Amino acid sequence: MADDVILRVRGVYKRFGGLQALEDVGVTIRRGEIYGLIGPNGAGKTTFFNVITGLYTADAGSFELDGKPYAPSEPHKVAAAGIARTFQNIRLFPEMTALENVMVGRHVRTRATALDAVLRTRFQRQEEAAIRQRALELLDYVGIARYADFQARTLAYGDQRRLEIARALATDPKLLALDEPAAGMNATEKLALRGLLENIRRDGITILLIEHDVKLVMGLCDRVTVLDYGRVIAEGTPAEVQRNPAVIEAYLGGSHRPSAQGAAQ
Repeated sequence: MADDVILRVRGVYKRFGGLQALEDVGVTIRRGEIYGLIGPNGAGKTTFFNVITGLYTADAGSFELDGKPYAPSEPHKVAAAGIARTFQNIRLFPEMTALENVMVGRHVRTRATALDAVLRTRFQRQEEAAIRQRALELLDYVGIARYADFQARTLAYGDQRRLEIARALATDPKLLALDEPAAGMNATEKLALRGLLENIRRDGITILLIEHDVKLVMGLCDRVTVLDYGRVIAEGTPAEVQRNPAVIEAYLGGSHRPSAQGAAQ
């Protein structure tokens, strides 16, 4: 049904000089699912992410968010519209505490004005206290509450990834877009990440996931789109995608025809 769709993107084109980075790319993401976007290196995954989150401007394409026309623009406006993202390379404020990093994310939902802040009005003080409380709750939710007062740069790599997710959740997103959240994680950290993402989905937030760990994607996502050279070559359930000859060709060069389990490794 139409109202089950949280994000619908059609016909996206993006060119950089002589390079056609995206050609007629689209996705339809249903409310409450975990949707995977995969493909070999250089397939256009992050370019597509950057288009839908306003870092790049599409040369063509149409966008709907929660049933309404959506025009990706400045990142803070994208966050206010209901899409929060993380980055392939962690982008925290390293000298700020974990708590302060999450509070920064929460400010996209504040109503106090600059004058309120200057005058330290009662409304501003109450709102700031609520922001702090929500940030503490989110740190606990992602499992790093004990590091609330630690500078972000002192956290272990996996905990920095969790902190970035907490900051994104602080914006109250309709869609959480994660760009390779498992990059650099060991097996134990990936297992914990999977549990966190399952909890986020269970609590009503739709997830769009770019990830090089195909095994993680296939075990976690409800549906998957595969890009190669800026084009969609397959979409469907993980099982359908793993059996698709075009996907096997893209990942393995056509020299193997593995089982579905083998293609997921």
